[in-house]
Amino acid sequence: MKSKWLNLVRKRGKFVFDIITNEELKINFLQAIPFWIASLLTGLIAVGYTRLFSFSEGLLLSAMEYNRASIFVMTPICMLLAWYIVKLAPMARGSGIPQVMAAIDLSSSRHERMINVLLNIKVVIVKIISSLFMVLGGAAIGREGPTIQIAGSVFRFVNKYTPKSWPQLSQKSFVLTGAAAGLAAAFNTPLGGIVFAIEELAKIHISFFRTALFTAVIISGLTAQGLLGPYLYLGYPDVRNLPLITYAGVIIAAIVAGLLGALMGKAILRIMRWKKTLGHLQSVAFILAAGLFISVIAYFFNEQVLGSGKELMNGLLFTANKSASWDTVAARFAGSVLAFNVGAAGGVFAPSLAAGAAVGAFICDILHVSTAANANILILSGMVGFLTGVTRTPFTSAILVLEMTDRHSVIFHLMLASLVSNVAALIVDKHSLYEQLKKGYVDEVEAMDDKGAPEEQLAT
Repeated sequence: MKSKWLNLVRKRGKFVFDIITNEELKINFLQAIPFWIASLLTGLIAVGYTRLFSFSEGLLLSAMEYNRASIFVMTPICMLLAWYIVKLAPMARGSGIPQVMAAIDLSSSRHERMINVLLNIKVVIVKIISSLFMVLGGAAIGREGPTIQIAGSVFRFVNKYTPKSWPQLSQKSFVLTGAAAGLAAAFNTPLGGIVFAIEELAKIHISFFRTALFTAVIISGLTAQGLLGPYLYLGYPDVRNLPLITYAGVIIAAIVAGLLGALMGKAILRIMRWKKTLGHLQSVAFILAAGLFISVIAYFFNEQVLGSGKELMNGLLFTANKSASWDTVAARFAGSVLAFNVGAAGGVFAPSLAAGAAVGAFICDILHVSTAANANILILSGMVGFLTGVTRTPFTSAILVLEMTDRHSVIFHLMLASLVSNVAALIVDKHSLYEQLKKGYVDEVEAMDDKGAPEEQLAT
């Protein structure tokens, strides 16, 4: 009996030893360690950034409570400072997602210098500071796009300093996985991060790095949850007992929101092209004028022009007031277009969702939708539709809103909204805002590189 137990222990021990010494398992384990380190760092930075962003929004509200007229000073000055700070690292301007897309397209040893310009630690610091000044000034920006570029930079940094003797995965895999981890940590939406990586960013077969992608999203997400708590970005809106007729409202809201989202992207690009013709002093004048224009709207007409729009979304979804006037829709539209064209750091994810919520509530008002559940599904559909119109990532948009609200019962409503709005957006423009901005960044860094500029000049 004793010899049988000894034999069994020897066999089990040999089995465990064989697993531990298995070369393939060892390589996979070593490959995973840099991803785990980068994911943990991404989660920690995302948490700190979230708290700083909320603190800056709170400072703006406190200043306006003390003296509403302070907006006339804060908004133009903060936007100008945010623009000047970005001059230290020009690739930190804007959302950050097009820069990550450009880095993925350029991912090869031949383009090493250009990727370092798009994704580096200097970009991370400038991105955070510039966007905080923007939100302090009431700019309609979000932190989600910036978090994606920050995460891509962190993953790029870890990859760059991983010993050459270490088993390597491709640089493209690192950047793409970082982007997914960043979105997961920013919105607390792990599935959204994975779907975004597949739908928007992936140009190579996902099977080559799926384990790294999944674990990175889990680690960064759990880090954020551990420090911020298992929060939902928007809570639990009431969407119970929806009649079939609601699908008609979903389609209407999706079409309108998709068209407006695409129009916003087109407006941003047109103003951006015009701004390139301006000199330094003219650019300063434009930024000050944009800040004053936003201040006038906020002070005299509609305060919803300010900030990321999260308060607007929560107000529409969780209060009895389910309607929004046309000027709220216009304020969110104009605020996002102007803020993005300041040339400082700031994303369009949250502002797009807020504009979509306003569109959905406006449709509720037109259709005389009275019950909370029916109104909420139109608001959520507007959010999905507007974000899809801007990004052209229908499945990412639907999954993000689904995870933000934990309303799995309306998955078909949200997916229908995303697909309908995607088709509607094609009427305005065949290409997404991010796709066109990405091409601009690729052309910009390639033109600089062709001139043979050293990397320090490329970065500035």
